[in-house]
Amino acid sequence: MERVQVELDTEGVGRGTVIRYGHWGRPLVVFPSEAGRAWDFENNGMVDAVADLVEGGRLKVYAVDSFDHLTWSQNSLPTEERARRHGVYERWVIDTVMPLVDRDSPGHAGAITTGASMGAYHAVNLGLKRPDLFPVAIGLSGSYDPTAWHGWGDIGQATYFANPCAYVPGMSGDHLGWVRANANILLVVGQGAFEVHPTKSLPGAHQLADLLAQKQIPHELDVWGHDSAHDWPWWRKQLAHHLPRFC
Repeated sequence: MERVQVELDTEGVGRGTVIRYGHWGRPLVVFPSEAGRAWDFENNGMVDAVADLVEGGRLKVYAVDSFDHLTWSQNSLPTEERARRHGVYERWVIDTVMPLVDRDSPGHAGAITTGASMGAYHAVNLGLKRPDLFPVAIGLSGSYDPTAWHGWGDIGQATYFANPCAYVPGMSGDHLGWVRANANILLVVGQGAFEVHPTKSLPGAHQLADLLAQKQIPHELDVWGHDSAHDWPWWRKQLAHHLPRFC
């Protein structure tokens, strides 16, 4: 399997790593779990889990760094400042990573994006905000309300626009129509260990699915069994189960 690693700079974030796996196929942009690095996807067996799609030329994986240690995981900062810093990270993905993907995979039909745990938040958030770039977003065991992550301090626009559980209810008019026409959100979660406490992934997935249903935004909620835990072995199974229909 072809593997290429690059470092991309951006103002306000620093240098971030992107690792590409594969030679052809629909792009899959992967976000790591909380404070993770680009190579976590490979090191935790996720590349192997979808290797048949990659080696068969159906999928081209782009695993990116997180900067959660500067944003959502920096609990000493008030929520609004963490959200503002998260906006810088979003711009790095949109303005720096995605042009690389477009150059490397010209003519693609829109990227799939995925992630597990906090990576699911990143994937689904971008799938809702930029479905023109990410028309398919797959969230594995995600929690989608950043104000619940040790939040404190006054919140404002930065937090609102980083919080799907806030901005989805506020969608209306032409913008809502555009999201409905372009977005496809898949929320996958188990009912096993750590999916409720402390991660709140199970109630969080139900909460966001309810909000998407109210706004008639295309989505699917796939709840796995009581043996399905908040851990990599289950995320490998879930991604391998769902991904083939999108590429």
